[in-house]
Amino acid sequence: MILFGGDPHGDFRSVIQAVKTYSPQAVVLLGDFDLERSLDEELAAILNKTEIWFIHGNHDADQDRWYDNLFSSKLAHRNLHGRVVKIAGVRIAGLGGVFRAKIWRPPAAPRFPSPNDLLSICGKGERWRGGIPRKHHASIFWQHYAALWHQQADILVTHEAPSCHRYGFKELDDLAVSLGVKAVFHGHHHEHYTKAIGNGKIIVHGVAKAGICDQEGKVLIPGQSDAYIKQKVNS
Repeated sequence: MILFGGDPHGDFRSVIQAVKTYSPQAVVLLGDFDLERSLDEELAAILNKTEIWFIHGNHDADQDRWYDNLFSSKLAHRNLHGRVVKIAGVRIAGLGGVFRAKIWRPPAAPRFPSPNDLLSICGKGERWRGGIPRKHHASIFWQHYAALWHQQADILVTHEAPSCHRYGFKELDDLAVSLGVKAVFHGHHHEHYTKAIGNGKIIVHGVAKAGICDQEGKVLIPGQSDAYIKQKVNS
């Protein structure tokens, strides 16, 4: 069994509860962690019980510490962005981050196809740690999207939504079809739903904030409202 977790935004109790209750072989988290300590520390209680995998969301590059607590954590090698990995016998492709007009916001053509293209026009004051601005570590570049195009997978996980969502993108439909997946799981929009793309052949599952669902899209732990999470995390 593989579980999929919606944007935690600092609340990891549902992930821990789900692992202890359902004993999955793996959990894939869909971005926006808001980490005040490293991901491995947040999930220490379940690291010996399951495999944790993830993609990043837009907010994971909002602050230096949030970025470091994810991308420099002991689980950094479990980042699925831009690659396909066989997890519990299932091939899962990952595309983290969001589309941004500065970089590439479909249906417009990419302005900067790769991070190096962006870096070439960044002045010294715009660079972060010698590279592209921190914010754009969470932007989708054509290069990373295209890296998946000729691969094959069973499931695609994204932070952004495909076109079946009112704020989704057809380019993710096209990627899902190219990969040959049967299902897409995404976060970002903080709602559980199930719809179809690819002439009904690909099932899309949105996963709510801090919600958990299984491989079939069945909601195991419902997502909570923003107000609920803020109250509990700060208490």
